[in-house]
Amino acid sequence: MVPALEDLVVVSAKGATFTDVNGKVYTDFHAAFGPPLLGHNDPDVAAAIAAAAHDTDLAGVGVSPGEVQLAEQLVELIPSIEKVLLTSTGSEATYHALRVARAVTGRRYVVKFQGCYHGWHDAVSLNVISAADRVGHPDPITAGALPDTLAATLVLEFNDTEAVKALFAERGHEIAAVILEPIPHNIGAVLPDQEFLASLRELCTRHDSVLIFDEVITGFRHALGGYQSICGITPDLTTLGKAMGNGVPIAAVGGRADLMDTFSSRPGGPAFFAGTYNGHPVVVAAALATIGKLRSEPVHEHIFRLGERVRSGVAEICSRLDVPAVSTGYGSVFVTYFMSGDRPRTYADLLGNDAGLFVGYRRNLLDSGMFELPLNLKRSHISYAHTDDDVDRYLAAIEPAIASAAASRDDTTTASTMGGI
Repeated sequence: MVPALEDLVVVSAKGATFTDVNGKVYTDFHAAFGPPLLGHNDPDVAAAIAAAAHDTDLAGVGVSPGEVQLAEQLVELIPSIEKVLLTSTGSEATYHALRVARAVTGRRYVVKFQGCYHGWHDAVSLNVISAADRVGHPDPITAGALPDTLAATLVLEFNDTEAVKALFAERGHEIAAVILEPIPHNIGAVLPDQEFLASLRELCTRHDSVLIFDEVITGFRHALGGYQSICGITPDLTTLGKAMGNGVPIAAVGGRADLMDTFSSRPGGPAFFAGTYNGHPVVVAAALATIGKLRSEPVHEHIFRLGERVRSGVAEICSRLDVPAVSTGYGSVFVTYFMSGDRPRTYADLLGNDAGLFVGYRRNLLDSGMFELPLNLKRSHISYAHTDDDVDRYLAAIEPAIASAAASRDDTTTASTMGGI
């Protein structure tokens, strides 16, 4: 029997699968929200971790040779990064990015976009997955956030170029930074308009505001140079994490040298930067091994091909079942929204998604040993460890899963209607 999600206890993970405490093996398309790009417990990454743990430990002073090597590779690979600092989590990286933006500009306000998630800290803990009546209003995701901090964050709709232009025309002199996921993957996959990204770059340059790309998800998963290397838009600061270390707790903030020199990691820098575990030799070794494999093996070719197989296969299945759906994503990321119309461009478009069907088919998949997180709007991932056979079995399982969920929704709707007669 498949346990309820809150009762799920995972005892092992390897390649494209994980095993629960009852011995049930799941093919994992959730992939921990995306970090294990190479697959769980990749042998090359595991060997690098073991070697680092054998040879060294956390010293808490100076740097390790691996930390220097990783910094050099990030500068080489990511277009925006001239200098870089390592952190343990993406939330820390975005926190530091916003702090330094305020330090260099002397300004108060930050712009974020509905549907984008940038971590747990108060400045960005609002307007991610919002109810329809909360869109366009401050919508904190947590109790205990400081109201004054929340009030300093201005929320706009993603891909709404005219709204950004209007805000900058009125308040550009007050805006310290604009932060965004270049693809808002925390609500699945809303792809950016090129004009929108280009306008953000132009407006931030004109008004001396700091443009921050939060590539904690998109970095390395979509390309060695991050999504910025694909879209050709270079931000001032970039945050990285997740796939960079294939699952270990490592992240980074990097960007223009003049901004990075404001951190206190440089003597005299006024923006405080610290973290006991930053640059820990074990996680640095994992990141170096991950990047080395991404550079030497056809990882992106493989995961992009399988991702397209999933998206096109699901679209065909939904069409055959006559279930309104939009199968979308980018590269190795895929998501199926149950709604009519074209590919969504904004969070408002996603309000038409049938959340019951979205969650319902994923719960049905658990019986087949296929795991997609049964939570509304959440994306799924292909790893280098997934195979064509995994995709074949997924597509075979998803058809009855969707059909059953759709039938249940139809039965519920019919019962509800009859009950009102």
